[in-house]
This record gives sequence, C-alpha cells and structure tokens, in this order.
Amino acid sequence: MKCQYCGKDEALPFKCQYCQSFFCTEHRLPENHACPMYEKARAPREEAPFEYKVTYTPPRLAKFGFSLTEIRHLTISALLVMSVGLTWIFLFLENLSPQILVGSALIFTSIFLLHEIAHKFAAQHFGLWAEFRLTMFGAIITLLSIISPFKIISPGAVMIAGPASKRIVGITAIAGPLTNIALGVVFFGISNLLPKDSALFLVAVLSAAISTFIAVFNLVPIGMLDGLKVFRWNKIIWSAAFTSSVALIVAIFAFNPWLLY
Repeated sequence: MKCQYCGKDEALPFKCQYCQSFFCTEHRLPENHACPMYEKARAPREEAPFEYKVTYTPPRLAKFGFSLTEIRHLTISALLVMSVGLTWIFLFLENLSPQILVGSALIFTSIFLLHEIAHKFAAQHFGLWAEFRLTMFGAIITLLSIISPFKIISPGAVMIAGPASKRIVGITAIAGPLTNIALGVVFFGISNLLPKDSALFLVAVLSAAISTFIAVFNLVPIGMLDGLKVFRWNKIIWSAAFTSSVALIVAIFAFNPWLLY
C-alpha cells in the first residue's frame, strides 16, 4: 500500500486513528502528514476522574453474658455431669448424708462448668463470640458414663468465632486449665485443714483430684485439647502450666495414697 502523503510503497502501513488514512513510518504521526483532524489530535483527552469508595464496618464486639440458648445447653450439660458425679462419688464415699451427697455433686458439676465459663469469658474479653454448645457425640458419651464404670465427661464445649491471633487463641485455651489448677489448690488446701476421718475431708480431696486431673488431661498437646493451642502459642507458658498441674496431682496422691486403690 502506498503512503497517502508521500506515495511511498509500504508493506506494513500505519493507520491514523484520527483521519483513518494509511501512511509510511515517516509520516504515521498526525503532525507529519498534515492530518485534517490534527486539532482533535492535539486536544487533551478528557478522562473521568478516578474515584473509589471504602466501606468499613466496625466489628461488633461480644458482650459478657449468656444467651437463652446457651443457658439451656449449660443446664442440660450440668444435669448430665451431676448424674455422672453422683454415680462416681458412690464409688468412694459410703453412708453419706443427703447434704454431703448433693454438695459433692454440685462441686463436681461446678468444676466442669467453671472450666468452660473460663474459656468463654477469656474469648469475650478479646471481643470474640463465645457460647457453650452441647454436641451429640459428647452428650451420648457422658450419658453412657452414668451407667458405665469408665467416666468420660464431655457433653459439649465453648464454640468461639471471630478473628484471633495465636496469642488470643492460646490465652483463651489456657484459661480453662488454669481455673482447674486454682480450684485444685484451693480444695487441696482445704483438705489439709479438715479432720481426715470426716466426710468433708474426703469431698475436698476428691474435688482437688478431679479438678487437677481435668487440668492435666486438657493440657496434653494433642488433637483438639487446650494443650495444643497453648503449646503452639507459647511453649514456655505451656511447660509451666503442665508442670504445675502434674506436680499438684502428684502431691495430692502423695498425701492421699488411698486414692490409688
């Protein structure tokens, strides 16, 4: 094709985007071929201004408290745990008064509930949604433990949702075992102040042993247990908590070797 300005043959001509004619390399620009649309070529292009919008919705922080659904789940769990506690206490304590029996069952249930509530409040402290929920498998296992010699108490767990770092997850996880360690220390201290031939002494020792055992078990760093979350967050804190719980359970059994029989 010939250049429409100089007539030179061009194998690969250039097409002007303004006048739609074809030109050689030398005359391809509008100003070099006297483009009749040159004024249009010189006019600045009008471009729409770049605009963007950012929509930010602040996160809704969780409030301390319990929903009606959570209260129902906690009530059912408490009844299941109390039933297991009553059958387990009969293995150690005989000829109990109704007051001691009911009190022991309530303490047994409180140890479980305080562990879960500690998780809940720790998570809510960081603005996370946290509520206790029954699980079908856990409820069935706990129900079977009422009639079985092997006692497994796990009717449900605190469900947590929201953005959280390893630190927040670790602190939330360790709140439960630390609560059990504290309860174990309190009950163990009370047992040392009571006469060893009294029913209250036996209740205090058993409460200390149960609470501390729950702490030891949950701090094992495997599976879905609290220990793995704490271990991933801070190995030093995990080691201190796990060592303390093991030392406490050893002390309880050392002072009360009859628990082994």
